[in-house]
Amino acid sequence: MATQEELKIPFGKTNIPVSLALPESGTAPWPGVIVIHEMLGLNADIRRITRRFADSGYAAVAPDLFAGLGPKPICMMRTVAAYRSGGGRALKAIEASRSWLAERSEVDASRIGVAGFCMGGGFALLMGTTSTIGVTATFYGDVPDRAEDLAGVCPVIGSYGGRDRLFAKRGRRLKRFLDELGVSNDVKVYDGAGHSFMSHHSGLTARLGALSPLHAGYNESAAEDAWPRMLSFFAEHLGQASGN
Repeated sequence: MATQEELKIPFGKTNIPVSLALPESGTAPWPGVIVIHEMLGLNADIRRITRRFADSGYAAVAPDLFAGLGPKPICMMRTVAAYRSGGGRALKAIEASRSWLAERSEVDASRIGVAGFCMGGGFALLMGTTSTIGVTATFYGDVPDRAEDLAGVCPVIGSYGGRDRLFAKRGRRLKRFLDELGVSNDVKVYDGAGHSFMSHHSGLTARLGALSPLHAGYNESAAEDAWPRMLSFFAEHLGQASGN
């Protein structure tokens, strides 16, 4: 099993809480991945996904983009506003996490990718347009309205749920834009899945998500197809990880 710890990393005059997971075996330096959380924040499920990356041979870090922004509803609004502006504090926090990860001796700074979920999927695409990211995975994330807003993006793997009435069409748009731009990609829409099909949510959150137009909820078939697809795509563009 991977090792995992909760840390705080420097960010301007303050710190960002992060969850860091490292492979237990294999030969360092490992490729790295930044895991960007969904609207529910850095929770147990995102930590689970971060550990799974480490079990697959990646040094993985998941920053808490909501830390220091006040009550959670305000955090969400400010972070979404940052995404829509194409920058802001959230993107700087992700970049700070990438830089911190890249400086660690057990990480190969030339082989770093990013994976985002829901809200994080949109940020993952933005990060993919920088020269520091080698590959991007977006899970049911937002997509810009114009292909030119993705100019310069690195190779992208995207996974969307076909029952998701809001984001399935964004997945199809992403595929169209990436093909127009000549960007290496693998975008798949899973007909039987809804939003958040990778996530193990429970309680009221799960019930409300299932009843919404998103038809959100874990879908084992889609999740267990999407994960090896992503690892294969990452290996193609970052090189093989020791845990793959």
